[in-house]
Amino acid sequence: MSRILKVGAIVLFSGFIANDSAAHDSGAGAADARRAACAAPNYRQFDFWIGDWDVFDVDNPAIKVARVRVEAMLNQCVLHETYEGSDGHQGQSFSIFDASRQVWHQSWVTNDGQLLIVEGGMQAGAMILNGADRTANGKERRVRGIWKPVNEGVRESATRSTDGGVTWQPWFDLLFRRHQDEHRGAAESGSRANSPARKS
Repeated sequence: MSRILKVGAIVLFSGFIANDSAAHDSGAGAADARRAACAAPNYRQFDFWIGDWDVFDVDNPAIKVARVRVEAMLNQCVLHETYEGSDGHQGQSFSIFDASRQVWHQSWVTNDGQLLIVEGGMQAGAMILNGADRTANGKERRVRGIWKPVNEGVRESATRSTDGGVTWQPWFDLLFRRHQDEHRGAAESGSRANSPARKS
């Protein structure tokens, strides 16, 4: 009797191991599938924006106006932006390539209660996203944002139109440079100032 119980227990235990192994393999396969879901080249088009950035107005590049961090998340499927302006303005955006429609989508929200949704894609080496919001009097206002890699980092500019796209007015023009620690930057500046000038 005890031998039968032991044999039954071994069979049950072996079945448990087999089922557990199958479940593990299934879980690993699902994880691999999730990681591969956003491996297509279209998902990598906006990766040039990933980084820890100091942000400057193009017209006044000596004064930092914001700190921005852009990171890939959710198995590299989504870009998450955290914007911290020197004036207290804060915002976050989520950007993703929507394969079902073959477009890039971005949702932007701020600590002023603003929401902006823009969509589009890569054109001539730049990410161009279009959308619309409302003015204070409720009139529709079209918005176009352009992100482009440049030697210094990334340039992001935007224009707006209140006449249905007939004319466009500049909104902002920003230059993203790789973040530098302020103490290290000051030390490097002092070192350069004390070094003898060289003619190139």
